[in-house]
Amino acid sequence: MFCAVICRDRPGALQIRLNTRAAHLAYIEATGIVRMAGPFIEAGQMVGSLVILECESLAEAQSWAQGDPYRAADLFAAVSVTEWKKVIG
Repeated sequence: MFCAVICRDRPGALQIRLNTRAAHLAYIEATGIVRMAGPFIEAGQMVGSLVILECESLAEAQSWAQGDPYRAADLFAAVSVTEWKKVIG
């Protein structure tokens, strides 16, 4: 199954994102379940993330989101994890 992890950064937290980016990317590499991902951009700056996971369950996706170094750094104001159906692409 696929799950979407939709994250919105806390206002003014760009430096946290930049400081934690290498750890976040290493986590993506190490976990091996990310199928696509990237930041949301507003006014030319990163303000959140969309991560598509291929996993066995919603619980696995929620666990992945809990383990993200961005979360540990308190980057996000809000995180949503939901099952996602790939239709195009």
